[in-house]
Amino acid sequence: MAVLIFANGDIDEADWIRPYLTAPTAVIAANGGTRHLFRLDRLPDVVIGDLDSLPQEAQNWLEAEDVTVHVYPHDKNETDLELALLHAISHHEDDIQIIGALGGRLDQTLANIMLLAHPALVDRHVELVTDHQHAWLVTGRSEVTGEVGDTVSLIPIGGDVLVQETSGLRWPLANEVLTTGPALGISNTMTKPLATIVVESGTLLCIHTRGGWQR
Repeated sequence: MAVLIFANGDIDEADWIRPYLTAPTAVIAANGGTRHLFRLDRLPDVVIGDLDSLPQEAQNWLEAEDVTVHVYPHDKNETDLELALLHAISHHEDDIQIIGALGGRLDQTLANIMLLAHPALVDRHVELVTDHQHAWLVTGRSEVTGEVGDTVSLIPIGGDVLVQETSGLRWPLANEVLTTGPALGISNTMTKPLATIVVESGTLLCIHTRGGWQR
């Protein structure tokens, strides 16, 4: 099981989310992320943020159901998603999956991705989830479970990354340094249902794209 956090990014079609809502540890909405749950008619356990992007109909829905809302001032150092993540790690020990972190403003999208490297999240597994992709950080050994033909991209975060080895990928890496800028780690392909990545030093952003989905 996992803690689900809903952010205020773009989600065109929401039915793919329903399986994630079957038995989560908790459901947290970061401010306008509530609107996705409103579409799915699934109440969050708690809403966190300054409420500046919360539609009135969703706010009325929360008030009618007496959902707990932690309101923060608009002028603050943290984003609403950051506050939701900090709440999640202080109240739960399970993995965290973030839905709705991408799309919309580019600065918000990049900030949401970089939150994976938040110092408070060290030793916690946190994933960004869309209908076709999962993304998470790798600092040691990690596994990718999927199907032959799935795409796996490895992007260095915060400096050079020494990849000790990979397996189950069409283009293996062995004692290879991935540097920020060049796209060497983009668009690798799974040759087995299980791929592994072992990082000797540094931090990789691993993005797993299922099936033949392309944009």
